[in-house]
Amino acid sequence: MTKLIKTAGLKIDEELYGLVNKEIIVGTGINADKFWESLALIVQDLEPKNRKLLNKRDAQQTLIDDWCKAHKGSSLDNTKYRAFLYQIGYLLPESEAFQVDPVNVDPEIAVVSGPQLVVPVDNARYALNAANARWGSLYDAFYGTNVISEKDGAAKGQTYNPKRGALVVEKTEEFLDQSVGLEQGSFSEIKSYSLENTGTRKRLVALLVNGNKVGLKNPRQFCGFKLQDNELISILLKNNGLHIEIQIDHRDPVGKVHPAGVKEVLLEAAITTIQDCEDSVSAVDASDKCRVYRNWNGIMKGTLRTTFEKNGELVTRQLNPDKTFVNPQGQNFTLPGRSLLLIRNVGIHMYTDAVLTKDDREIPEGFLDVMITVLASLHDLKRTAKHRNSRMGSVYIVKPKLHGPEEVAATVELFERVEKALELEPNTIKIGIMDEERRTTINLHQSIQVAQHRVVFINTGFLDRTGDEIHTSMELGPVFPKMEIKTQPWMNAYENWNVDVGIETGMLGKAQIGKGMWTMPDLMREMVETKLEHPQSGASTAWVPSPTAATLHVLHYHKINVPKRQRELTKRNRANLRDILSPPLLTRDLTHNEIRRELENNVQGILGYVVRWVDQGIGCSKVPDINDTGLMEDRATLRISSQHIANWLHHGIVTDEQVIGTFKNMAVVVDGQNKSDPNYQPMSPNHGKSIAFQAALDLVFRGRETPNGYTEEVLHRRRRQVKN
Repeated sequence: MTKLIKTAGLKIDEELYGLVNKEIIVGTGINADKFWESLALIVQDLEPKNRKLLNKRDAQQTLIDDWCKAHKGSSLDNTKYRAFLYQIGYLLPESEAFQVDPVNVDPEIAVVSGPQLVVPVDNARYALNAANARWGSLYDAFYGTNVISEKDGAAKGQTYNPKRGALVVEKTEEFLDQSVGLEQGSFSEIKSYSLENTGTRKRLVALLVNGNKVGLKNPRQFCGFKLQDNELISILLKNNGLHIEIQIDHRDPVGKVHPAGVKEVLLEAAITTIQDCEDSVSAVDASDKCRVYRNWNGIMKGTLRTTFEKNGELVTRQLNPDKTFVNPQGQNFTLPGRSLLLIRNVGIHMYTDAVLTKDDREIPEGFLDVMITVLASLHDLKRTAKHRNSRMGSVYIVKPKLHGPEEVAATVELFERVEKALELEPNTIKIGIMDEERRTTINLHQSIQVAQHRVVFINTGFLDRTGDEIHTSMELGPVFPKMEIKTQPWMNAYENWNVDVGIETGMLGKAQIGKGMWTMPDLMREMVETKLEHPQSGASTAWVPSPTAATLHVLHYHKINVPKRQRELTKRNRANLRDILSPPLLTRDLTHNEIRRELENNVQGILGYVVRWVDQGIGCSKVPDINDTGLMEDRATLRISSQHIANWLHHGIVTDEQVIGTFKNMAVVVDGQNKSDPNYQPMSPNHGKSIAFQAALDLVFRGRETPNGYTEEVLHRRRRQVKN
């Protein structure tokens, strides 16, 4: 049985207590007893408010359910529906115009547009890999993905393929021509690079194969270099605020076959990264939470290391150092070698027994998250860490699953209390507001306003947002198949509304406006072809599933000048609230094959994710879909699929027998897809004894009664069964 430490009126898991007192708090200047006393007071004062907010969610959903039942089967009268939502306080009147004014915001968030990684912080290898993804090899990204076809002798193969390598160089030089550009000619025609003195600054000069010497079309794009033994080995360029490093080495296997000796082209890629305590993490008890907090603390101190086997060899990973260059005026300067890190805490609906009150009640897990993650961040703020994260002295916390301005205001109050407890200046803790619940979307203006002094991020999380859309309108009728839901008017209006409101409230040059995840990490050509729409939409960042994806997605930010695009969008009208409040209700008959395919696809995805979460504690993984295409799955995708089946069950599109039968059939498929995993526990031999299989059924058959369709209660309960 877990031993509990009693202090300050709390009962704290012994491992967690030791982690905080012996590891995290050391060197912060905070007294351990005072830390726990502050947490106890925060719980005492704010937990009743937290519970009241959760009760309001349930009460409003009940009222919406009743209204939907009364209007089911009739054409939705949007005017009456909005009047009803105003009446119950779900939709709130907007206040007068205002402008956000956060201070001490790092440029990676305020002014630089680029990709954003999201990574589970409980996995040290992934967490470090993401933190180090600030710079990515464009050569590797092109060579190792399907961006370049493997046809006509250009296969990746087991060893280096010179033909594919030549295509990589060709594509890279096309990118350089488009993003930087020479006075004349192409990067593919460069025979050598050199520097020339022009008064007080050096000029980059390229010798072309025709003998001409040319400079850059815009000489100001040359911003740095490195010399080794008086030989030029690195050229630093800049476009749309993003750096490009051309590395030169005529002795390198790649460089010696390039006319100018270019061995590598590095792009500033993952400008920011969200280290995640939430949807991509499986943390169901104090031991799991300790792993989360220990890794974050190690990153903040710059000491986190991990060793693993790769290609038969042991590899040790740690945080990358910064990069140093000489500017054209001859002065040394440094660029960050790591992505700027944000930390996503859990939502207000999560409670934990890692810390109990004196009468054995669980405390809000988000209270614990913010206290401990900010405590660990003090190593960065006090500049005692090996590496800096925020050079401006801020802590960036992304807060998910908030329902409207009241819950944002409660989070602001929580942050204020934590700042006082940890002796921080007001508004040191910044907030990222996930616009992924409908009540936040339609009240986004007000939600931003109550956090206007500390908001640095809004993001459309279309995955969770779709799950919430289905659950909120559950009683109104059946919804379209999932792919068709994305094409309905509400989705485009929602995505545009987020950008419109962000621009209206003054986020340009002060905060990020973000878009959601690309979920197919193996289909990079498709991502390159389609994800340009995110910066084109006015979003200054968008989520990617891997460092390679960040390196490729950053190409879009070289094509689109996002601040310029945002200024253009100020001229359009805000998206239509009527469209946002138009549920994606089915308006046509479905064929038996359509129903079967949709059900099988949903069930297969649910099982593929849940079996790893419950049996192995893997919170985010690449799960093969029914066509064996790998999809990045987390609790947001699970929420959509489970809510979708629950909706179709409720409205008779499918039957209990169909659903159970499909789960049994898909268990065989998922077992086959995981047969090479030595840690995998098959479900199909005995469905009744498979806890993971039963968890998947719970998610669907209890989907209507679960608050907001969230999956955490089922997953946590079933995972604890496996662990115990």
